[in-house]
Amino acid sequence: MLNHQDIVCLSSIDWDFIWQGHQQIMSTLAREGNRVLFIENTGVRSPGFRDVGRVWHRLTNWWRSLKGFREVQPRLFVYSPILLPFPYARLARWVNRKLLLRALQRWMSATGFRRPLLWTFLPTPIVHDLIQALEPELTVYYCIDDLASSSSQARKIAGSEAELFRRADLVFVTSEKLRRRAEHFSTRVHLFPFGVDFEQFERVRQAASDIPEELRRLSRPIVGYVGGVHQWVDQDLLVRAAERLPEASFVLVGPLQTDVSRLMRCTNIHLLHGRPHERIPHYMKGFDVSIISYRLSEYTAHVYPTKLNEYLAMGLPVVATDLPEIRRFNAEYGNIAVVARSAEEFATAIRTALSPASSEEIRRRIDVASQNSWRARIAQMSRLIDERLAFRPAPIVSWEVSLSRLYRLAQRRVLRTIIGLASVYLLLFQSPLPWWLAAPLQVVQPPRAADAIVVFAGGVGESGKAGGGYQERVKQAADLYRQGFAEHMIFSSGFTFVFHETEVMKERAIGLGIPANAILLETAAANTYENVVFVDRMLKEHQWRSVLLVSSPYHMRRVLLTWRKLAPETTVIPTPVPQSQFYAHRRGASLEQIRGLLHEYVAMLVYWWRRWL
Repeated sequence: MLNHQDIVCLSSIDWDFIWQGHQQIMSTLAREGNRVLFIENTGVRSPGFRDVGRVWHRLTNWWRSLKGFREVQPRLFVYSPILLPFPYARLARWVNRKLLLRALQRWMSATGFRRPLLWTFLPTPIVHDLIQALEPELTVYYCIDDLASSSSQARKIAGSEAELFRRADLVFVTSEKLRRRAEHFSTRVHLFPFGVDFEQFERVRQAASDIPEELRRLSRPIVGYVGGVHQWVDQDLLVRAAERLPEASFVLVGPLQTDVSRLMRCTNIHLLHGRPHERIPHYMKGFDVSIISYRLSEYTAHVYPTKLNEYLAMGLPVVATDLPEIRRFNAEYGNIAVVARSAEEFATAIRTALSPASSEEIRRRIDVASQNSWRARIAQMSRLIDERLAFRPAPIVSWEVSLSRLYRLAQRRVLRTIIGLASVYLLLFQSPLPWWLAAPLQVVQPPRAADAIVVFAGGVGESGKAGGGYQERVKQAADLYRQGFAEHMIFSSGFTFVFHETEVMKERAIGLGIPANAILLETAAANTYENVVFVDRMLKEHQWRSVLLVSSPYHMRRVLLTWRKLAPETTVIPTPVPQSQFYAHRRGASLEQIRGLLHEYVAMLVYWWRRWL
C-alpha cells in the first residue's frame, strides 16, 4: 500500500457530499500514513439555481475553516476554494488560477508539502494549470464518468480531458467504455471500478439486527435503492414497477437531486432522503431486494454503479437495468445480477428475487463483493504508482532553470504589485466608488422655519487648508436668512489662523447683507462634539428649540448622530451647502477628497468608541 507520500487530490465532489470512491480512497491513503489535501469540486459547469444550497455550504465551510482549510481526520485535510463559477472563461480561469495557486502554495509551504502526487478526478483546464505550477512527482487521472455527456455546458471539457489522458502518468477508469475511450490517447490506462468498504458492510451484516425504525414500520417486502435520486434514475420505470407490485414498499435512500413529483404521487414509493454514510449498511440490511434503476443514455453507458458491490456485500439479490457495466460484471462473475429491459421485466425480476435464496447463493454474492473491496482496489493502484515512481528518473534541475524560476517569481511579484496599484488607482480616482461609499454620510432635508441658523465652520476642515470651505457655508446661511427661515444666526468654531475664524465668517456675512445684531459667535469649540455641546448651551439660554444646520454635505451624518445623543430634544434640520466646491466631481475623487471622506468615517468610528454617537 502506498505510504509516506504527500497527495493533492482534485475532487469532482465535495467532501460532505454522498460518500463515494473519492472520500474512500483518500481517507484510506491517509490512514496508511500518507498526507492528503482533498480539494473540493472546482466545477465543470457554471452553477444554476439548483446549486444554491451547495454554494452556500461551500461558503459556510470556508468561513468555519482557516482560509478554507480544515483537517477532517489525521493527515487528511480538506480545502474548500472560493472561485469564479465560469470554468471555461479565459478571464475567470486566469483569476481562479491565481487564487487557487496562491492558497495552495501558502498551505504547502506551511505544512511542508514538497512535489506531491497529484490525483485528480477532474479533467478541467484548471487542472492543467496546477500540474504546470505544482510540478507533481506523479499525476494520476481517475476517470469515473463521461463528464462531456452529463450536461451541455460540460461538453466543453472534451478537449481538456483528451489532453489530460495524454499528460497523466497513470489513468484509472471505472468502466470498459471509458477505458476504450482513454486508450485512444494513452497506453497507461487501467480499469478500476469503484469498490466496497467490505469490512464495514461485513460487520453490519454479521451483527445482531439493527434495521432503522423507519424501515421496520413499512410493509414488507422492501425493494431498496441507495444513492442520489438524480436525473439518471428512471422514475417512469420505478412508478410502473411499483404499480405492478402494490404489496411491496419501494424505498429510495439518498438526497433528492431532481424533480421527484412522479415518485411522490406513488403511495408505495418512499423517499427517505440522504442518510449518514455509516448508517447505509443498516438500511441495506432492511432490504429484501436491491435495485439499480438507471435509465439508458450515453452518460450511463459509461457508469459503473458503486452500489452494486455494496448490495452484494450484504448478500442481497440485485435487479438492474441493462447497463453495459452490469453486463460486463455478469460476464466476469457469472450472471450474479438480474438484468431487466422493461418495466414489466423489472417487476417480474423483483418478484422472482423475493423467493428465499439458498445459503450458497448468498455466500457467492458476498464472495464476489469481497473480490471488489476498496482495500484490494487501492492496493492494486498503489503498486502501479510505486512501479511508476521507481522507474521515473529523479528530476535534475540545472542552475539555469533555478535562476529562471527565481526571475519568473520576481516578475510575477512585480506584476502583482503593479496590477494591485493600478486597480486601486482606477477604483479610487477613475470610478464612482468613493462617492458610492460617501453617499451614506450625506443627509439633506428641505429647509423650514426655525429659531436659528447654526453654521459649523471647518477649521482646516476636509480641505486641509485654513479657511477652506467656510465661504460656501456662510453664503448658504445668508441665503437661508434672506429667505426668512430664521431671524438669528450662530457661527461656531474655536479655530484661529491669524484671525479668529468666526470673526472672519461674521464679516463675510455682514458683507452679504446680514445685520450684525442677528449674528452670535461660539468661539471655543475645537471639534464637532464641542460644536454641539457649546451651541446647545446657547440655544438653551435663548430658549431656542429648532435650528437649520449648515456644514459640509458629508459632515452631516456625524453631526446629527452626535446631536441626537447629546440633545435629542432639539430639532435639527440638515441644510448643507448644495454645491460644495470641495465635493465637486465627475467620476473619481481627488486625493484631497478621498482623504476628507476617509477622515469622516474614521471620525465616526472614534465618536462611536467614545460613546458620543
